[in-house]
Amino acid sequence: MPNDSTQHPVSHEEIPPEGHHTPDVAAPGTEHRNERGFFGHPWGLANLAGVEMWERFSFYGMQGILAFYIYYQVVDGGLGLSKAVAVSIVGAYGGLVYLASVLGGWVADRVLGAERTLLAAASIIMVGHIALAIVPGTVGLGLGLICVALGSGSLKTTTSTVVGDLYTRDDVRRDAAFSIYYMGVNIGGFVGPLLTSWLWKWQGFHWGFGLAAIGMAIGLIQYVAMRRHTKSDANSRAPHPLTRQESIKWTLVVIAAVLVIVVAALTGLLTAENLSTVVVVVTIIAAVALFVVLLASKRVTAPERKRVAAFIPLFIASTVFWSLFQQQFTVLAIYSDERLNRHLFGLEVPPSVVQSINPVFIIIFAGAFAALWTKLGTRQPSTPVKFFLGNAIMGLAFLAFIPISGSGDNSVPFWVIVVILLLCTFAELCLSPVGQSLATKLAPEAFHSQMVALYFLSVALGTAASGALAPLYSADNEVPYFLSMGVASIVVGVLLLLMRKPVLKLMGGLR
Repeated sequence: MPNDSTQHPVSHEEIPPEGHHTPDVAAPGTEHRNERGFFGHPWGLANLAGVEMWERFSFYGMQGILAFYIYYQVVDGGLGLSKAVAVSIVGAYGGLVYLASVLGGWVADRVLGAERTLLAAASIIMVGHIALAIVPGTVGLGLGLICVALGSGSLKTTTSTVVGDLYTRDDVRRDAAFSIYYMGVNIGGFVGPLLTSWLWKWQGFHWGFGLAAIGMAIGLIQYVAMRRHTKSDANSRAPHPLTRQESIKWTLVVIAAVLVIVVAALTGLLTAENLSTVVVVVTIIAAVALFVVLLASKRVTAPERKRVAAFIPLFIASTVFWSLFQQQFTVLAIYSDERLNRHLFGLEVPPSVVQSINPVFIIIFAGAFAALWTKLGTRQPSTPVKFFLGNAIMGLAFLAFIPISGSGDNSVPFWVIVVILLLCTFAELCLSPVGQSLATKLAPEAFHSQMVALYFLSVALGTAASGALAPLYSADNEVPYFLSMGVASIVVGVLLLLMRKPVLKLMGGLR
């Protein structure tokens, strides 16, 4: 494994002081940083991991049955739409979740502050799940998915920001903290689909959606009860608040955007079939615009600007990774329904149960990865190398579908999917928590939350692309489909590995 541990240490001239203080001096926003009551970490990490656990319980519990709800026949409790429409909606919805992270980051930086945005987002998510549970038909689907997307995107940005605020930039516990946080997230991701699948088969789809709403309510109560461990002066205020004139301007922008969407839907320019493609285009525009804002802003110093530039190749690699990984909810959902032998111990399990396999492996291995990065300390692989590993292993996971291509309907052994998802898990642990940690380290002081949102834009782009790519898959073209996907991911990873030294130079000593 290549290791760039010879990079120079971080210099104080390269990193602007946070709130005009050094890590050794207490200041507003740093009162929790020296806490070590939660496995050597601040108790705020436990609160944030807990609320994300319940949010992921509701999110993945709902998403686990979402595609089937859309394309199953009405007599089976579904909406009776086509599979192409289903994967497009699922991909677009997943992309919108992460696209909404930009909005959440903007609200946190310019209006409410990260912590208060987090609390508001959790409440909006619960409203969305309630709509899916009690409002019938496509009206409930649209209202519920919009609320969950807006809330979940904002929650993910702000929780990552607040986790980062618990540590100084050079604290070696940061990557380990995000891995622990990620493990809590995946406990919810494991249990959610199992329980909603059981309720779906027992009582119907809307009962499963109702359980997701209950889970989010529990998470909201837990967060409020432990809020004092998370809230600080720094994360409760907007670092770059709007002026009165800016508030008027942005209100008009929001109204105009809503009108454009409504007109596009009424005129047929925006349809369920092309929804994923539209989200891909919008996300590319948003990502380019946000990069331009960060690189051109006078509030960004020269060293900060270099760190933002260093994130560009990592953003591309992250996008490619997520365009494959998120096919668990599009291509793999259909694959599990039609190609997989789901008889286990004499029982046929629902296809949505497959989506709990990856979280199980995360729970098992996240702690090991966190311990590994902590033990290696400054000798651990640099971030570009970790991203290379994530893309390369993800590519191998897709190539692993090729030997079993051509099998009959519902004939692929269940253990094959388990092995493939184990590879996906190793890839995810190399890239995802590390990517979130990196965004907080590279963030300019004036655009803290929006830099985290920029990382989530790569997830948005990849997730929407997973929906746009899914219609290209069929049982008749499995080999070319999985081959092209796997090779593309490996090639991108290798290119990043070759670029690691100039990328690390731009990062200014951060690794």
